[in-house]
Amino acid sequence: MRRYRCRGGERFVRNRLKILRAERDWSQAELAGRLDVSRQAVNAIETGKHDPSLPLAFRIARLFGLSIEEIFDDQQ
Repeated sequence: MRRYRCRGGERFVRNRLKILRAERDWSQAELAGRLDVSRQAVNAIETGKHDPSLPLAFRIARLFGLSIEEIFDDQQ
């Protein structure tokens, strides 16, 4: 689990996007195409630099057949 600093303290984010992508043998570019976002956006989400918008989180969840909470878990 990665630790990220934010205003007001620390937050812990579990992000399974890279694992889910690798299980399907998709490149970041392939996943980006399926989600209609840039490869850089996929990289930023996978590395925890940015959180996806809510509509994008729903698209990611639908693509993998999982709930948002199964992919992104923000534990504070």
